This record gives sequence, C-alpha cells and structure tokens, in this order.
Amino acid sequence: MKLTIIANWKCNPSTLKEAKKLFSLIKERAKNSSKEIIICPPFIYLLPLISCKNKPKNLKLGAQNCFFKEGPFTGEISPLMLRNLGVDYVILGHSERRKLAEKDEMINEKVKAALKSKLKVILCIGETDEERKLGKTFEILKFQLEKDLFEISENQLKNILLAYEPVWAIGTKNPCQVEDLKKVVIFLKSINKKFKILYGGSVNKENFSQYLKVKDISGLLVGGASLNHNEFLAMIS
Repeated sequence: MKLTIIANWKCNPSTLKEAKKLFSLIKERAKNSSKEIIICPPFIYLLPLISCKNKPKNLKLGAQNCFFKEGPFTGEISPLMLRNLGVDYVILGHSERRKLAEKDEMINEKVKAALKSKLKVILCIGETDEERKLGKTFEILKFQLEKDLFEISENQLKNILLAYEPVWAIGTKNPCQVEDLKKVVIFLKSINKKFKILYGGSVNKENFSQYLKVKDISGLLVGGASLNHNEFLAMIS
C-alpha cells in the first residue's frame, strides 16, 4: 500500500517566493520517495506551483476548500475551476471551516460536487475536546460520516481519503495517543472496510512514524509541521 502524506499549508506562507522555495525543496525530495505527496497551499499559489517544471508523478496539488456551485457566489471557487486548473485533490470539512459555521449538509454538497468534477476528496472528521470528555467520540464520527457521505456510493469511496483530525489535537501540541487512534481506526473500518484513513492533528517528525505503523492507517494530514521543510522532508523520505 502506498502511503499518502498531505501538507495543509493553511493561510501560509505570506509570499509566493516562500511558497516556491518550500515547494522546490519538497519536489526534489519527492523524486526519491515511495509515498504519494499532496501539497495543499492557499488558492493564490496553486497555479504557479502547478506550473513548476519536472514535478515527479507522486507529487500532487490539492486545494484547501471549494464551493459546490458556479455563478453569483462572491469569493468562492468551484470544483470545476480547480480541476480545469490541474488540481487533483481538495480538503473538505476541516474543523477550521466547521468553526466558521460550515455545516455537514453543506460539506455533503461540496463532496458530491467535487467528485462530480473528478476531484479526489480529503474529508476531515473529528470530535471536540468537550465531546471526547463526554465519551461521544464514536457518536460524533458516525454522525459526521452519515451526513457528509449522504448519497455517496460505494464506488465513489475509492476517491475519498478520510482524515481523522480530533479537533482537540489540532495546533495544540497534544496529539492523539496511538492506542486511542487504533480504537478510532477499528471503529471507522467497522462502518465501512473501504475507508482509506489518514491521521492529522499535531503530527511532527517525532511522532509521525508511530502513526504510520498503526494498522489500516493509509497516511497523514500534516498542518504546521508541513511548513518546516526539515520536519516535512523527514516525513516523506
């Protein structure tokens, strides 16, 4: 199984020059990597990075979000625009989008629109710290999956990467314990064996190898550490 390592740059870096420099370092290391590597920069950097020459086949570009329609929607980007640009993947349902009042019903519309436009989806799910302390982790994950994957066929699942990102772990330096991740993976696989599961949430060069050893984990979604070239290059090597 080829592992997938995804870099979510979020709203970083502040200049195209920095973005190109980081991408160039990753591109060179990717040539000798057996992993699939997906870089998800801010929208404005997608075209210049896609246009970079001599990209290895295992290095892909992804967007951090999309809308589900075209037309009079100021400030939005449609999945068809992204696909026509040469983008392969899109992150949907990230907790930082959910905090901005993005509901599961809208995420479902985005998933369907992205798949229709032949984009592959990185679907993020995860519980808050309060929900975890109340013992509702599995309940929340099941609810999100039922809503986000409503009317998604079994055949379409092959184009979806399911990223478990516990909200309480993102950017907190408090990553999920390996034993807890194992329980979540077993639970998700019990819902559907076809799920390709990634882990995200305070992933760094000290802990990433532990997560990749977990049975049925197909890769990682890396946030802040993906902006540190030393850390990220260690993960893709």
